[in-house]
Amino acid sequence: MVSRAERGAVADWFWTIDRWFLVLFVLLMGIGFMLSFAASPAVAERIGLEPFHFVKRHAVFALPALAVMIGLSFLTPRQVRRTAMVLLGVSLLLMVLALFFGVEVKGARRWVTLAGLSIQPSEFMKPAFVVICAWLFAEHARQPEIPGNLFAMILFAVVAALLVAQPDLGQTILTSTVWGGMFFMAGVPWLWILVLGGMAIGGLVGAYTVLPHVAGRIDRFWTGEGDTFQTDTAREAIIRGDWFGQGPGEGIVKRIIPDAHTDFIFSVAAEEFGILFCMVLVTIFALLVVRGLSHAFRERDDFNRFAVAGLVLQLGVQSMINIGVNLELLPAKGMTLPLISYGGSSMIAICVTAGFILALTRHRPEKRAQERSLFRTAHGVPAE
Repeated sequence: MVSRAERGAVADWFWTIDRWFLVLFVLLMGIGFMLSFAASPAVAERIGLEPFHFVKRHAVFALPALAVMIGLSFLTPRQVRRTAMVLLGVSLLLMVLALFFGVEVKGARRWVTLAGLSIQPSEFMKPAFVVICAWLFAEHARQPEIPGNLFAMILFAVVAALLVAQPDLGQTILTSTVWGGMFFMAGVPWLWILVLGGMAIGGLVGAYTVLPHVAGRIDRFWTGEGDTFQTDTAREAIIRGDWFGQGPGEGIVKRIIPDAHTDFIFSVAAEEFGILFCMVLVTIFALLVVRGLSHAFRERDDFNRFAVAGLVLQLGVQSMINIGVNLELLPAKGMTLPLISYGGSSMIAICVTAGFILALTRHRPEKRAQERSLFRTAHGVPAE
């Protein structure tokens, strides 16, 4: 236990960190590791690997991911901005390189290989993109002569174009939704919102018309015809789990779900631990979003407010997409469940998001004291 009387980076961190956020993030990582034992052995055996191959790799990824989250939580808001700027620049460069030199998987080029490791740059782009857009929106709010909103729109156009080029419609929708939420928070005129909303609808219609794989997924979702094996087996696993599940290791349907350890781990959780467990999991994600938005509502600094709201929205919308696909409420889309699904790039990138949230929501008494001092000076209020 760290005493309040102690001074130092670790002691200050311990007493200023939002412990609810920290506990929820670590809890999700623990649940993800537990579920990897349930979901991944059958997948590993099916492709000729030893049963606990993905479990071991999950543990290997979890340790540096946790270190990244804790390390980033020590940063000040200014350092968060600078880190995000560097991360965004590197991620965008790697996304461009992936289009020409990346590994093609199922017709998409989203991965690059560095030092023998496969990395999905778009995963790391997302938290950095949110932070930089929050900074641009905040600068425009602070000094209207600075075209921050315009720069944010240009940056969004660049990111969306790179995602569509991969192609990755799911990440495009996720990024657009989060950016749109931040844009709305920035207080832009309703005309802009209507124009951009119309462009978003036009983009979806264009994707359905131009991209065959997008049209196929949407058609299968509406009609139920075609190759719906994965979503059908996921639904069967959820139904079989009932309220309390079949018990750890007792799942049967999970053994034939192709992506049970990644995109459909929620269905495995439902089969083995039950719908009530899944409701608890959904509640944890909801608590993260509600607590983040509540903090953003109280925050006086525009940058902190926009950034925290955008980052928790990113986690919330991504989890909604994943769970919606598992429940057949949305068309099939390969997207991980944050901190739960297997995946090195996804896990570390989500921990970058978590680290930024922890850093931006830390209690900073010196900042509050400075704000009070400035307020008293500006309004002629005598010091206490």
